[in-house]
Amino acid sequence: MPAHGHDAGSSLLEWLLPALVLLAAAGAYLLLVRRARRRNPVLGWSRWRTTSFLTGSALLGTALLPPVAPFAHEDFRGHMAQHMLIGMYAPLALVLAAPVTLLLRTLSAARGRQLTTVLHSPPARLLAHPAVALALSPGSLAALYFTPLYNATTSHPVAHWLLHAHFLLSGCLFAYAIAGPDPAPARPTVRARLVCLGVAIAAHAIIAQLMYGGFWVDIHAPIPQVQAGAEIMYYGGDIAELLLAAALVATWRPEPRRAATREPAREVTAPA
Repeated sequence: MPAHGHDAGSSLLEWLLPALVLLAAAGAYLLLVRRARRRNPVLGWSRWRTTSFLTGSALLGTALLPPVAPFAHEDFRGHMAQHMLIGMYAPLALVLAAPVTLLLRTLSAARGRQLTTVLHSPPARLLAHPAVALALSPGSLAALYFTPLYNATTSHPVAHWLLHAHFLLSGCLFAYAIAGPDPAPARPTVRARLVCLGVAIAAHAIIAQLMYGGFWVDIHAPIPQVQAGAEIMYYGGDIAELLLAAALVATWRPEPRRAATREPAREVTAPA
């Protein structure tokens, strides 16, 4: 399995930059929390959501920093563990932190209306649909592992980081479309989201089983590593998707029943 040929200086930069970005993101979130509590002390902000964001940042740090990151460069098992953290576990924690709701509480009325307009635009509506998120997240795994694409990312650092970005963004989009507490335009029913989640579970299981059996996979790594990575994907994906299903149940709110608009039929009496 090809490894990145970096010297000590570039390796240090490769670990330092993600750490600084994650610290900056956590600091920005905490600053917004403080501003939201000052603006509305009664409403405040949930400590659980703050903890969720910090947990997601910590999971990303675990995946992108030593010892997991160097192990992922050298061993397919490390890559798959990194994939689970970046693409499934961290996105769920970040989405449950409701960053868009927090941002809306801290923006001015004019800025808030502008952000709401963007969220209700046709492109946002399309991206927020679970079927689109399903194609971008679990659906892209077949293209990654059944084509030479994965092997190309192991030998090109830029492609490697683009793969990380795809895992994170598509994972956040899928978690948001299924169980995000933030406002979503034209969100499908719970039944439709459960169907999409079930398709994602089946897709992960099928890809993992094909990978374990060596069918159609194009991964330049020892067979024991590929099989162990398939097991990580199979069981780790099941746990992450069960957590996502639990989040869907926890964030689900029944829609209010519509009041009946029809007036009761009046009795008609025949003339005497």
